[in-house]
Amino acid sequence: MSNDPKLPSSIPEFIAKYKENYVEAWAELWNKSEGKPLPFDKGFPNPAFEDTLIEKRDIIGGPIGRDAQGNTYRKKALVPGCGRGVDVLLLASFGYDAYGLEYSATAVEVCKEEQAKNGDKYNVRDAEIGQGKITFVQGDFFKDTWLEKLQLRRNSFDLIYDYTFFCALDPSMRPQWALRHTQLLADSPRGHLICLEFPRHKDTSLQGPPWASTSEAYMAHLNHPGEEIPYDANRQCSIDPSKAPSPQGLERVAYWQPARTHEVGIVEGEVQDRVSIWRRPN
Repeated sequence: MSNDPKLPSSIPEFIAKYKENYVEAWAELWNKSEGKPLPFDKGFPNPAFEDTLIEKRDIIGGPIGRDAQGNTYRKKALVPGCGRGVDVLLLASFGYDAYGLEYSATAVEVCKEEQAKNGDKYNVRDAEIGQGKITFVQGDFFKDTWLEKLQLRRNSFDLIYDYTFFCALDPSMRPQWALRHTQLLADSPRGHLICLEFPRHKDTSLQGPPWASTSEAYMAHLNHPGEEIPYDANRQCSIDPSKAPSPQGLERVAYWQPARTHEVGIVEGEVQDRVSIWRRPN
């Protein structure tokens, strides 16, 4: 629910009017906001993500990698549907070359304004590594045009972070969401997808966005990218958990309840969100 008279009173009802033009609905929502924070915008990164970057380096590594020839390079990180770009600024402070992708031109301008206004609040975490490059780009996540604009190939990203992107998309788009990650993520063991799973506690029968996003749904789609996954009448993912992952599927290498998260992911004092890390099988 929005209290801004320029924004629709119900975002789910507004988005639903666009039907198959789902991404256009989000672009129009950004246009109506005129650069002001949208209702779901917390203004700072989710602390669960920051903790992951610090505490899970044994899995994802640090921001500096080494290629097959032994040369060091700065890793590339992507945040699809990056909102006002705060996660991109955080990643750059850790030393990643960080890319924020948004479909809306208005959103990209908001990201640049956020960087100009608050970028210096994201202190460099390691002086020897330094800050990574920050790039905000307009484009459709499901198409290659923005990659070409950046002069990047597919499978260029060492790290992809998904939070409030999976849940923002109509569930019918989830097969392509999963497939697209396999097209963008670097090969194993280099590439990692971090999913901050939210909202896990929402009734799956309720209209979104945000759409209820169960851990089972992430597992089903990322194990079987591009495949249609069965859902029941209440939008519960109903795939057989014993079904073997497809050859191009991603495997979950870590899964846990974070110690802290945004308040919206906490119910009666308990964190409902989960963090999962995915990569291609070795």
